[in-house]
Amino acid sequence: MNFEYVKSTVETQIKRYLGNRKAIVGISGGIDSAVVASLCVNALGRDNVIGIQMPYGEQSTKDGSALLAHLEIKDIIVNIKHIVQSFPLPLLPSIDQNADLNRMTNGNVRARVRMTLLYAYAGSFNGMVIGTSNKTEIMLGYFTKYGDGGCDIEPIGDIYKTDVFGLAKILGIPEAIITKKPSAELWEGQTDEGEIGMTYAEIDEMFRAYLKDEMINLRDFYEKYGRKGEMLIQRYINTEHKRRMPPVFFVGE
Repeated sequence: MNFEYVKSTVETQIKRYLGNRKAIVGISGGIDSAVVASLCVNALGRDNVIGIQMPYGEQSTKDGSALLAHLEIKDIIVNIKHIVQSFPLPLLPSIDQNADLNRMTNGNVRARVRMTLLYAYAGSFNGMVIGTSNKTEIMLGYFTKYGDGGCDIEPIGDIYKTDVFGLAKILGIPEAIITKKPSAELWEGQTDEGEIGMTYAEIDEMFRAYLKDEMINLRDFYEKYGRKGEMLIQRYINTEHKRRMPPVFFVGE
């Protein structure tokens, strides 16, 4: 991949799309939000980019603050723990519980609270919410519907996760962010690859092969990639609803 070309192309599109509006970027301390924030600064200037960190409780903001200092943009930190815990729902469990369903429900609430805050800032500063999902995550459906999937544009949405690392290097992203394990930080100790059960290198290799020919023989694909290949394609199919607008049921007259 020609990363210089990708960088230039994405920055041009950001500038064209936002015009005189500010970019509102949720900063997680991970590589995706770092790359997106950097692209926005290059496209719009640091005065037109607002980085917002939204930790839950004791979650660290060290890497995010280091990035924002590196980019020389304002660092806004809003701890969302009190917001999440204010939900008067008996079905909203403690994050400390071990049940996977409870943990995922709580994680999704966090993601949707963050989206709400980002749009509040966007409304206050004549801005647009800039998404930070990459192509791999979008194809996996590895985002929260109306959470981190809620945004106005996805600058790196056509870039595979493994290529995001190459883009980060030419953008001068701090090495500590590039080398840390990818995590949505929906709960303590969570990592993307651990939750998915495959490495991003494996996932991207399979998706590239799958998309190379839309008429691919799935039997051959499954023979090559085995159970992981089957799981990947099934996940892609099952999460299609996340990549589409809600269906409208026409009743006619």
